[in-house]
Amino acid sequence: MTEALRPDLAIIADHIGDATRVLDVGCGDGALLAALRQKPGMDLRGLEIDPANVATAVARGLSVVQGDADTDLGYYPDASFDYAILSQTLQTTPRPDLILGELLRIAGRAFVSFPNFAHWHGRISLAIGGRMPVTKLLPERWYDTPNIHHLTIDDFRALVKERGWSVEGQWFLNKGRKTNPANANLFAEHAVFLLRG
Repeated sequence: MTEALRPDLAIIADHIGDATRVLDVGCGDGALLAALRQKPGMDLRGLEIDPANVATAVARGLSVVQGDADTDLGYYPDASFDYAILSQTLQTTPRPDLILGELLRIAGRAFVSFPNFAHWHGRISLAIGGRMPVTKLLPERWYDTPNIHHLTIDDFRALVKERGWSVEGQWFLNKGRKTNPANANLFAEHAVFLLRG
């Protein structure tokens, strides 16, 4: 079921059980929701800002609405879902801390995935070349990137601790494969966390 998914989405799909209520915030074209739809009894919803992605997801038969996480999450009642998902979007929001709080208000648990800006390749590129790194996983240049908050795994952990949230699971990826959590802030390109409020 998860072979065609982006690696962080595959991890999320593998850790969500049957008969679950899910809100995928920033769901893109609905790839994760389409994969989860194969599980029995799922109640799946998506929120996406890009109208072309919304149209693609709806054409797949998914329940996706156009909206902005920064302004529209407040319309969802408390505990409407079992899981909220925010994949590769946290770093693009003006107030990531507020978005995370909303996810944990709306759902009992939240999956969050993001690129780790402290990965060794980026550090070396900045230290030696003196310029913001451009990589396969972060292909935009500093002036045209949607990433407005360059967070690291350690930054995220510090925020979670500060807010009193719990980490129920954490996975780290390098070149699309799971990597050892030891020194993840240095060696992982991406992180996936499962939080509970």
